[in-house]
Amino acid sequence: MELSDLRKEPHLSASSIGDYIDCGLLYKLGRVDHLPPEFRADTLEFGSCIHLALADFHKQKMDGKTMTAKELHERFERYWKAAAEGQSIQYADGKDFKTLLMEGKELLTTYYHKCPHDQFKVISIEEPFSFTLEGCPVKLIGAFDLVEEDESGTIIVVDWKTSGRAYSADEVDRNFQLTLYQMAAKANGHSDREILLRFDCLIKTKTPKFEQYYTSRTESDFKRAEKKIGEVWRGISNGIFIPNDSSQNWRCKNCSYKKHCDEWFEGEDNDNSDHNGGTGLPDRHLWRPDKEDIEHNGSSGEPPDRGSHSIHEESHARKRKDAEEVHPEGQDGPQIG
Repeated sequence: MELSDLRKEPHLSASSIGDYIDCGLLYKLGRVDHLPPEFRADTLEFGSCIHLALADFHKQKMDGKTMTAKELHERFERYWKAAAEGQSIQYADGKDFKTLLMEGKELLTTYYHKCPHDQFKVISIEEPFSFTLEGCPVKLIGAFDLVEEDESGTIIVVDWKTSGRAYSADEVDRNFQLTLYQMAAKANGHSDREILLRFDCLIKTKTPKFEQYYTSRTESDFKRAEKKIGEVWRGISNGIFIPNDSSQNWRCKNCSYKKHCDEWFEGEDNDNSDHNGGTGLPDRHLWRPDKEDIEHNGSSGEPPDRGSHSIHEESHARKRKDAEEVHPEGQDGPQIG
């Protein structure tokens, strides 16, 4: 089943769970109230375009073709131009369309020459997944950027990232998205295989770097994730959306929902009486199918020393369509997840 079809039903995803945990009001404004963001963050658009170029690169390899570095640059430029046309992108200080175009090409050059592309057998690219958990009546959905298999039959689930600095081992080992991906891999045909997880990270330093980070998860990690997901669903289904406007919340400073957030705080009626009182299933106000296949993310900021961006699972198909048709991307999608 295509990811766009999975998104037509109530669901959660790694990024939507992260949004809810980071700021319940951010989740509500974008995914429940379906309010449009004021702008798109340059980091999100940039990372998405890098991803699309890498997906094209690996798909050609699966077809027995070899893309040159120049062709990889051309793919990125096409996607980047399509993303910039007709959109309100907010650029960080010192950044603009041209500087990020050059940065993207430099990062992809590094990837082209540093990544061991023929090390493992490619199983799939942008493979959608869904699974269910006890205590959460909606599906968990997403897409694996890349799935590989080594000579011993071990499955390697890969997530592409762009980042402002290197990851620490603890960050990789505790990353919730990777935990969810291993759970998804086990539930989608790989339960009898050893599974490894890997970040392929393009690091946006003065001299671009490429690093790979391997990790895996245990049953204890899965239990912790299941409990977290269950509590997130409990909060959503009961209409509990707590704002996090703390100065410690790095996403708050450059959030694309700041105007809506201020209006919410200044408003008189901020209750959640339109929700269904925690029956576990959303009413028509809490969820409806989206017109766009784009994963929501309301922040343009970056955590300290981090320009990290994972290409969110729901964005792939729509962004590719936009780039090919040279149309601007639509707004982020209203959804439960």
